[in-house]
Formats: sequence, C-alpha cells, structure tokens
Amino acid sequence: MEKSIFSRIIDREIPADIVHEDEHVLGFRDISPQAPVHVLFVPKTPYATLNDVPAGEAELLGRLLLAAAAYARREGFADSGYRVLMNVNRDGGQTVFHVHLHLLAGRPLHADFG
Repeated sequence: MEKSIFSRIIDREIPADIVHEDEHVLGFRDISPQAPVHVLFVPKTPYATLNDVPAGEAELLGRLLLAAAAYARREGFADSGYRVLMNVNRDGGQTVFHVHLHLLAGRPLHADFG
C-alpha cells in the first residue's frame, strides 16, 4: 500500500509546519486552512480510517484529543473555544486516508447541528 501524505510528513519526506510532536502524535498546520487556526493531529501509527482503529488502540485516539487540547491551551484559545472533528470515509469528507483530527479556531465557529 502506498504511503499517505501524512505518513510522508511523519517520516519527514515532505515538509510541514509542525506545531506538536510526541512519541505517538504529530500536529501540523493544514496547507488549506478553513479557519485562522487549522491544525491536523495524526497518529504516527497509520490507520486509514477511524473504522480501522482496533479497540485496543483507544488510548491512541485519546492522545489525539489531548494533544489538540494541550495545543489550544498553549496557544491561548482554549477558553474562547475551538472545534475538533474527524471525517470518516468519502461521504464523511475524508480525503486523506490516514486517521487525523482537525482543530479549528481563531473565529466563531457556528454549527448547523447541536
């Protein structure tokens, strides 16, 4: 299977504006931001979609969320608010098939849903 663009960023084959890195997670700015702050958090272990993450890797998904929250606190917008979301498969809007979490902030983010 061909490496995803995110795996290539993790392996430093493609440059990225990295804002977070630990043993399990890499965070970098999206190249097509949908908000003033748009950061992607990806696990270093490649799973194509959320559906492919085994139950035994629940901690890894928690690490993505905690990395996003830590970044929001560090950058000073945790209290004003931010959005995290994950797209799953094509109908869910996923275009890169490597699990990733979007963090959006820097402006009011209104939802069409609850």
